[in-house]
Amino acid sequence: MSREQAAPAASADWLGIANHIVLAAFKGTVGLLFDSRALLADALYSASDAAAMVSDKLKFNRQSMKGKMTHSRSLPGGVKEPLLVIFLSVFLLMGSFQMGISSIAAVSKGELVPPGYMAGVAIVISIALKEALFQYQYRQARKQSGEHTRFLIETHRYSWYSSVAVLIGVFGTMTGQAMELPVLLYLDPVVALFVACLVLWRVYRMVRGSVYGSLISVIQEEDATRFIETVQRVHGVITVDELIAQENGHYVTIAARISVNPRITVMEANEIASRAKVLLMNRFSHISDVSIQVLPYDPGYPYKSNCEGSGEDLPTLIQ
Repeated sequence: MSREQAAPAASADWLGIANHIVLAAFKGTVGLLFDSRALLADALYSASDAAAMVSDKLKFNRQSMKGKMTHSRSLPGGVKEPLLVIFLSVFLLMGSFQMGISSIAAVSKGELVPPGYMAGVAIVISIALKEALFQYQYRQARKQSGEHTRFLIETHRYSWYSSVAVLIGVFGTMTGQAMELPVLLYLDPVVALFVACLVLWRVYRMVRGSVYGSLISVIQEEDATRFIETVQRVHGVITVDELIAQENGHYVTIAARISVNPRITVMEANEIASRAKVLLMNRFSHISDVSIQVLPYDPGYPYKSNCEGSGEDLPTLIQ
């Protein structure tokens, strides 16, 4: 992904995080003022969305830098991500437990206060803003890795579960008050308990994925360096711009991007990529698949000449 593509995608990620934080504050304030436990629980879920997006962004940045030819990241730096996620998760756990206990107490004691009409307006506005932002983020996420896009879709799907449940709880409780149906007044605390359980499940997955993923990344960093060194031994490879090794069970799949002489033919470039793939799979038995993208080498300014002679006859491939 080029820098021109990466900048809007990164901006969309931070915009999504900011949007979830604003929605959490907005729904939390309205829920407190107009007595809606379901809306308070949905505010907590929006906060968990923001925390999950922060965790995913750190994970995506770690994976994108993992295969590059640098050794700047050490073990202490890699431990910062799970510690940050655990720190955020503590507050979400405390909030979800408090929300669950409060909802159970309200149902058992019969303290059923219907929410004000502004609670319904708030949930409708939040759903509209959330959907508009998702459409923008999804268009930008398609320019990034497939894993990031899948994370965004999954996050949006479960966020919809929470929003629809809260929508039913708020409007169902308001309908119960208007039509004098006491049984519908239970919807608001019951939905709040359901959303609190969703937050607990979300926090568990977030912590597990962050801690386990970071440990795997630290363990495999040495292997990734060996993969890069192996590809660099292939004749015709000028640089290894990126190499990402992803674990699938007991096997590893590799996606790499290499630079070659810009004057060689497409057939010669494919031959170099084939040599690199065969060398990797023969040397490392646990590699199940290798995908290599070949790009022309660009030295960039000031080494790139502004005018190249058309009559130069340079060798193309080292024999």
